[in-house]
Amino acid sequence: MATGARPSPNIWNTPEIYELENRAADPHGRIEAAMASVRDWDGADVVDVGCGSGFHLPRWAERAHSVTGVEPYPPLAALARRRTRRLEGVRVLDGTAQALPVPDASVDVVHARWAYFFGPGCEPGLAELDRVVRRGGAAFVIDNDATRSTFGAWFRRGYPMVDPAAVERFWSAHGWERIPIDMGWSFTSRADLEAVVRIEFSPEVADAVLAEHTGTEVDYAVNLWWRTF
Repeated sequence: MATGARPSPNIWNTPEIYELENRAADPHGRIEAAMASVRDWDGADVVDVGCGSGFHLPRWAERAHSVTGVEPYPPLAALARRRTRRLEGVRVLDGTAQALPVPDASVDVVHARWAYFFGPGCEPGLAELDRVVRRGGAAFVIDNDATRSTFGAWFRRGYPMVDPAAVERFWSAHGWERIPIDMGWSFTSRADLEAVVRIEFSPEVADAVLAEHTGTEVDYAVNLWWRTF
C-alpha cells in the first residue's frame, strides 16, 4: 500500500461487489455530461485519481489522448492493469493523491470519484493538482450530497460525523464550484442492491435502510465539485 493512502471501507475488501455499485451508478450518464459542460476530454491527457479496479479508465480512453490511473492499493492497481491491458494510451501507476506520479503541468483533466477528496484534510491533494494540471485544464471531484435524496439520508445515518455544511465551506473557500446532480442507482436485482448497501454501511444501518426501502432503484444525489486552472 502506498504511503499516505487511506484504506477504503468498500472497494478494498470487496472489489467484486463494488463493481456492481459502479455499474448501477448514474445510469443516464449525468456526471459525464456535467463534466463535459465544464471541460471536455477529447484529445486530453487525463488522470483518474484513486482509479480502483479501473472501471472508468476505458471510458476516458475512448476520447482522450492518454489516460493515467493512479491507485494506492496494489491489488486494485493490478485489476486495473488487467482491465486496460489491451487499450493504447492507458497506464496504471501506483501512487496517492498527495504525491501523484506524473510530471509538473502534464495533465489536462483530473477525475476523482469518491476517492480521497472529501473536503477538510485533503489540502495536500489539492496542492498536487496545482502542480500537475496545465493551464486551461480542469479537475473534477465527485462526492455524496448528504443534504438530499434517499441515499443522502442513508449517508447521514451511516456517517453522522460528516458535516455537509463544513464540506461545502471547504470547497468554496478553495475556489471550487459545485454542480448538483441527481445521479441515481439502478440495479439489475434486489440481491445486488442489498450487497452494495452492506459494503457501504454498518450492519445496523444497512439492515434499517433495507427494511425501509423496496425495489432496485434508489434516488441518489451527488455533488460534482470542479475548478479550472
